[in-house]
Amino acid sequence: MAQSTRAVVIGGGIGGLTAAVALHQRGWQVTVLERARSLEPVGAGISLAPNSLRALDVIGLGDEIRGLAAWHGDGGLRTPGGRWLSRTSADAAARRFGGPLVLLHRATLVDRLAVRLPPGAVRTAAAATLADPGDADRPARVSTADGELEADLVVAADGIRSAVRRTLFPEHPGPVYSGFTTWRVVLTLPGVEFASHETWGRGRLWGSHPLKGGRVYAYAAATAPAGERAQDERAELLRRYGDWHHPIPEILAAARPEDVLRHDVHHLAEPLPAFHHGRVALLGDAAHAMPPSLGQGGNQAVEDAIVLAHHCTDLPAYTAARLPRTTAITRQAVRAARLSTAANPVAVAVRDTAIAALSVAGPALFLRGFDAIADWRPPVAGPPA
Repeated sequence: MAQSTRAVVIGGGIGGLTAAVALHQRGWQVTVLERARSLEPVGAGISLAPNSLRALDVIGLGDEIRGLAAWHGDGGLRTPGGRWLSRTSADAAARRFGGPLVLLHRATLVDRLAVRLPPGAVRTAAAATLADPGDADRPARVSTADGELEADLVVAADGIRSAVRRTLFPEHPGPVYSGFTTWRVVLTLPGVEFASHETWGRGRLWGSHPLKGGRVYAYAAATAPAGERAQDERAELLRRYGDWHHPIPEILAAARPEDVLRHDVHHLAEPLPAFHHGRVALLGDAAHAMPPSLGQGGNQAVEDAIVLAHHCTDLPAYTAARLPRTTAITRQAVRAARLSTAANPVAVAVRDTAIAALSVAGPALFLRGFDAIADWRPPVAGPPA
């Protein structure tokens, strides 16, 4: 493929936009088609680990994001009553993985990616379907309301319910319910200081993390039947978590019902046979949706995007580089989700005792689970001139 070739990205989320920027910097003509009327994502934070920050370094965005984000300070894992099961050190994590863990609003990252694309490259309210995946002898074709687009590469970043994935791999069973639902909220909470934490109870958990500017990102998860909803999700959170330790009651008191987002969690339990077919490549949740228990969903989408740009003329190499890694991380995330949402009292007591003992042995032991994740490095130092 020549450097003037054309790429069409279906989906304007973090993974799709990162791929678009990386391909644009390599000389590709890029069009991003986003079904929604705006790129503004739902209100939630995203945690970026050293692996995805290194990936963003490839497109010249890593340092800017490090400057805009809140760096994770010391924190750890707690019980609902407030007892620390495990303490983690930000310095120890940075030394172990070669960089910090940071937190920012998803909208900030989306905005910083979008401004790196040429005017007109992103089309919103632009639903798209894959008409033909193409092959070595013909381009791929994408259908839109305004007509068809031909592309030398189609990047399918259309999320966990990916229509492109269903077209390419119709025999794949698709996502399955992970067994729990989640709530998320971003709000301003001035004057309330606390250490970042995740708190594990019986069949439920809560996380609180400071953002810059006096804002807080909080999330919760609980085992529940798929599709279950409450008339007032803030009241539901208050019922489930209102008697948990500081700052959870303060966060719930400051939240409005309209601030609370709720989504059931699904993942791809069965790996895809490949992340490409013809001239189409899948990335992010379309390729390997995973539970959020390791905080790696968005991070892996960013990794995908940078590796895809590196292998943009050799899609089998992209699959070879990404499929084994993301399959292993997805399975690890499923195991972590089962551990954190365990509901059996005996299992919870054993879990908490083991975590506390591990913490006494040394914080570095608790970080070992991320050794093959956060220390990842991109295949190139930067895009070619």
